[in-house]
Amino acid sequence: MKDVLSDTLLGLAVMIVLGASVGVLVMRDAYQKLHFVTPAALVAPALVALAIFVQVGLFENTGETLLALLFMVIAGPFLSHATMRAIRVREKGDWRPRQHPRVPGGEKEE
Repeated sequence: MKDVLSDTLLGLAVMIVLGASVGVLVMRDAYQKLHFVTPAALVAPALVALAIFVQVGLFENTGETLLALLFMVIAGPFLSHATMRAIRVREKGDWRPRQHPRVPGGEKEE
């Protein structure tokens, strides 16, 4: 039973990585592609860690795996944000949005 459950979890992880890979290949710009990296970077490792926990049980290796997964879950959003900021800097020269000049006559007179 443990083998079937761990193999199923690993199979799901592989399917998620394959689906995310197809999404990265199909999307047009880097912003869209970055959305498909998240399942491969967070969900698939969680399934692999769960499969290790099911197969091995609670041992030192399982604790190290869960610690690595925790680090990935915490660091993932920061890395995605830094990647998006780097993409914007490369495209626009600055990460901040541009200030639009005020349109004449757009303000109400009192």
